[in-house]
Amino acid sequence: MTEPSGVPPQPSRRGLDRLFGAAAEPSAPRPPRPVVEAPQALRWAALVVGVQAAAVGIGAVAWLWLTLTSSPDSVPRALAEVVLLALVAVGLGAAARGLSRVAGWARGPVIAAQIFFGLSGFVAAFEAERPLIGVPVLLLVATELYLLATPEARLAYLER
Repeated sequence: MTEPSGVPPQPSRRGLDRLFGAAAEPSAPRPPRPVVEAPQALRWAALVVGVQAAAVGIGAVAWLWLTLTSSPDSVPRALAEVVLLALVAVGLGAAARGLSRVAGWARGPVIAAQIFFGLSGFVAAFEAERPLIGVPVLLLVATELYLLATPEARLAYLER
């Protein structure tokens, strides 16, 4: 068999290539993502979520310390609570980074977390009569929701 002129010779195909097909050509590189500068309100919102993530992380470490140094009713349940707090802290930290990068996925989880924090802060401040705990939580929640609702923060997501 002769190759047409100007066409490089084709390597012989192996049996598996004929049966399953040859490997695909490498795809074209992904175009660079345009860097969107986060507005001031969104950067402040990311900072507030970062503070919340740090507070939950400190709470997880404190809960672990209390679990290890005392005698809880159920050690597996207490350790599961520590793991849950650690996962929430990691998720909030990732969401804070996403907000600072104007990532579309970050806003929803942050708002959902603020709803849960707001309910917890309300219960702590008024029903459990612990205003020194509940009122700062409610202030952080109100600050975060305000910063996410500012026109510049909402427009940053529309301009993406």
